[in-house]
Amino acid sequence: MKTALDVRPSPIAGRWYPGDPQQLTAEVDRYIAAARPNLPPLEGEVIGLVAPHAGLPYSGPVAGYAFAAVEGKTPDVVAVLSPMHHPYPYPLLTTAHAAYATPLGEVPVAREALDAFQQALGEEIAAVANDPEHSLEIELPFLQRALGKPFRLLPLMMRDYRPQVCRAAGEALAKTLAGQNALIVASSDLSHYYPETVARPLDENMLARIAAMDPEAVLIAEAEGAGFACGAGPIAAMLWAAQRMGANKAVVLRRASSGDVLGDYSSVVGYGAVAVLRAG
Repeated sequence: MKTALDVRPSPIAGRWYPGDPQQLTAEVDRYIAAARPNLPPLEGEVIGLVAPHAGLPYSGPVAGYAFAAVEGKTPDVVAVLSPMHHPYPYPLLTTAHAAYATPLGEVPVAREALDAFQQALGEEIAAVANDPEHSLEIELPFLQRALGKPFRLLPLMMRDYRPQVCRAAGEALAKTLAGQNALIVASSDLSHYYPETVARPLDENMLARIAAMDPEAVLIAEAEGAGFACGAGPIAAMLWAAQRMGANKAVVLRRASSGDVLGDYSSVVGYGAVAVLRAG
């Protein structure tokens, strides 16, 4: 007898993005279509992405660039690494549910991959139910629309950004995904609430460090105030994993800010999209 999956209900549909499936489809498709003709050349296989995670009207135009870079791809497993913005007392977290719900349908959790990740990491990570975290979920409708077939999700949320934690997570992820048709998405916005004239150089510095595929430099930028990313840990972990999986190039696809949407540049949130590739 087939039983229904234990599904995490969306706490943000209808708030951070449209709750109506047709409206959500149209909006996501519009962002991807607008980005498609403006993508720089991408030679090689995309192994990882950096994508923003604000409310769809704000970061959607930049997120469209990230997901246009993998449009039509058919990974079996997608690992989404995000911050955990809420005060759970754990360094790494995942979902206790068997699937995530969005208005576009259910995304099943790759439980075998999650178990393998914990084994590779050498420790059990906290599994939480009904979490309110937006930064992982908001990438899912883009993946549901951009990818060429349904996928299984490996969800990881991070609160501890110490280099040794990020590196261990990245290396365990690479070991878990070795030999699989997989994609890794790091969910992160950039600087928060600086004037555009200050935010732009901070964001460009952070994006340059990501483009150099230097995860330690990403974490140092945050620590020294040379650049900011609320998902610096997920970005660093993604870079360590992607490098272990043969990635050797990163391309900045787009940088913008909330000021470009609101017209108010006095206090902005920065958004960036990056593709990490295994180039032949």
